[in-house]
Amino acid sequence: MRTGLIRVLATGTFDLLHPGHLMYLEQSRALGDELVVIVARDANVKHKPKPIIPQDQRLLMVSALKMVDRAVLGSETDMFQPIEEFKPDIITLGYDQHFDAVLLKEELATRGIDARVVRLEGHDPCPLCSSRIIVAKVLEERCPKRGRLSPKG
Repeated sequence: MRTGLIRVLATGTFDLLHPGHLMYLEQSRALGDELVVIVARDANVKHKPKPIIPQDQRLLMVSALKMVDRAVLGSETDMFQPIEEFKPDIITLGYDQHFDAVLLKEELATRGIDARVVRLEGHDPCPLCSSRIIVAKVLEERCPKRGRLSPKG
């Protein structure tokens, strides 16, 4: 254990960065002294549509946020590898992340990782605090005739 430093680890896809992401990361950072963020690789996003923004660009955006001390891409083969490397004291889950906190804690224990898992319940109910909703709004406002390309593009 590090001397008094509380390391918090957050994970996510962070496609189309929006205020909901900022709230999640701010709440995560408030739990400790250092925030490490694992950004999901494009190939590992299987629980929702493929990200629109490429992984390197998403990593760049998350790295630039003031509450983030370090951001890295997730492992291509083992999602627990960066967790083992960073040895966080706390792992945060967003209110809508698909992880089962109990199963996650059990898997961490089998790997000798003693981190508290915290599900952050609060979220901003703003109208564009979801990548899915942002995409739907863009399609509605910019592509009213879905599926048909206009000659002007």
